[in-house]
Amino acid sequence: MAFLHHAAAFALVAAIAVEFVLLKGELTAATMRRIVRTDMIVGLSAGVVLLVGLGRVFSFEKGAAYYFHSWPFIGKLSLFVLIAALSIYPTVSFIKWGKALKQGQVPSVDAGRLRTLRMLVHAELAGIVLILLFAAMMARGVGFFG
Repeated sequence: MAFLHHAAAFALVAAIAVEFVLLKGELTAATMRRIVRTDMIVGLSAGVVLLVGLGRVFSFEKGAAYYFHSWPFIGKLSLFVLIAALSIYPTVSFIKWGKALKQGQVPSVDAGRLRTLRMLVHAELAGIVLILLFAAMMARGVGFFG
């Protein structure tokens, strides 16, 4: 389960990083299609991370009582939820792009919306860095409530 959790987490980080890079370039129809496909990978891998992670907490590892007595774990979970919330706006935008692209239209994206999309994806990546910090703290036994 740990392997599946980590593999999905690496896929998630890679996909978000690809989105970030693609959003920095010129938004052609081909680039927009790549972003739409990449966002599907973001969603799938995030779902696997969440489901496997919850399985590890409640069934396969030390148990929920252990994890919920750890502020780094609570921080990791909270950041994951925050990142998921931040990803809603980009995902909705990308879904709209996909619908337009399927109809043979290239969606028009104004500079303000593009800036917002970039900022949100960048914030997702920054949140992941903090999740990694909390994971390292958990591995060292830091932050467990008595």
